[in-house]
Amino acid sequence: MNPIADTAISQVHFKYSFLVVSLVLIIHALPFFAFFTPFNQADVWLFFVSYTIRVFSLTAGYHRYFSHKAFETNRVFQFILAFFAACSLQGGPLWWASHHRHHHHTSDEVSDAHSPVRFGFFYSHFLWFMQKKHLKAHYHLVKDFSRFPELRALERYWYLLPLPVIALLYLIGGWNYVIWGFFVPTLFVNNATYAVNSFVHLYGSRRYNTSDNSRNNVWVALLTFGEGWHNNHHRYAGSANQGFCWYQIDITYYFLCLLSYLKIVKNLKKVPEKILKEGGY
Repeated sequence: MNPIADTAISQVHFKYSFLVVSLVLIIHALPFFAFFTPFNQADVWLFFVSYTIRVFSLTAGYHRYFSHKAFETNRVFQFILAFFAACSLQGGPLWWASHHRHHHHTSDEVSDAHSPVRFGFFYSHFLWFMQKKHLKAHYHLVKDFSRFPELRALERYWYLLPLPVIALLYLIGGWNYVIWGFFVPTLFVNNATYAVNSFVHLYGSRRYNTSDNSRNNVWVALLTFGEGWHNNHHRYAGSANQGFCWYQIDITYYFLCLLSYLKIVKNLKKVPEKILKEGGY
């Protein structure tokens, strides 16, 4: 028997949050109503717009900005990123960023909350955040952002934020817009981004000999706008780009470059040349 694995498994206590479990069930059940609503070409565009806005808000906002401060922006755009990311129902910005910062300190160790190496694929994919013991933010790790009252408000009411979005979609196009503009893309947004915790710590290639099991995976990178270049990211987490060369597609970074040109964001951090050479780039 492996004593480290045994210790890890013993720490998996299945005490779930009723609220979070309910939200996960809703996310995975309501999209099936798409089979009972009229379908037209506008629904496809609605899906992709909703998917794009929220994946970008999660990857650029929750991850590269709030977790790693890979670029700078103003307080208004900071709020916009946090709002639309919270509409994906992945918790508030302070909770998300604090747990992710903790993940980087303990990646694939026993104290890592969502390591598939320690706890298995499904636990790291979505079971971990349904547990009561993981519901609190590590506020001592996000003192830089917890000073903003508007972010603390989003943190407190994150599970209510989709309601005005759903109401607006219903007023514009009825239940068809709600299904294709919110529930169907929410299912895809969440499982694609969950895969960064689970799938790319198990499957893919490694350019860098990091202390964890992070991998580069092109398919997850495409679905998550660049987050699948995870071995790159764990080697140098502070970079605004996670694709380290031209053929590693990083859509989040392309959008950030456009926003930088428009003066909405600034000071995009880049990977040092010596780290690029270390990875053979």
